[in-house]
Amino acid sequence: MSNEEKNRYTDEELKEFEELINEKLEKAKGELKILKGSLNKSNDEGTDATSGNTKVLEDGADTAEKENLSQLAARQQKFIINLENALIRIKNGTYGICSVSGKLISKERLRAVPHTTQSIAAKLSQQS
Repeated sequence: MSNEEKNRYTDEELKEFEELINEKLEKAKGELKILKGSLNKSNDEGTDATSGNTKVLEDGADTAEKENLSQLAARQQKFIINLENALIRIKNGTYGICSVSGKLISKERLRAVPHTTQSIAAKLSQQS
């Protein structure tokens, strides 16, 4: 049976995706923990007093680094939420179905972006 005729993935296929998502989720949570640790560390280090101009330059660099870490942490948090939502879709039987066309999203796309809700065709049509 081809993907065109199939309207959902089998339980075995869903199990494979669930394992992939859980792996990515574990890794993402670990990375988020490291980012939050770095953010806390840079907040702690920002309290020591140093002399004049170097302190101003360091403060600027510290601020830029903190903003960068904050953005990375926010992006990671969003990725984690998207992965958790994908697990919910697996449980309720809607995983791998394009939210735009209602057709099955290719396995290749799901392996590359397991939290996606759109096929490549649907995503490209929205961008143009």
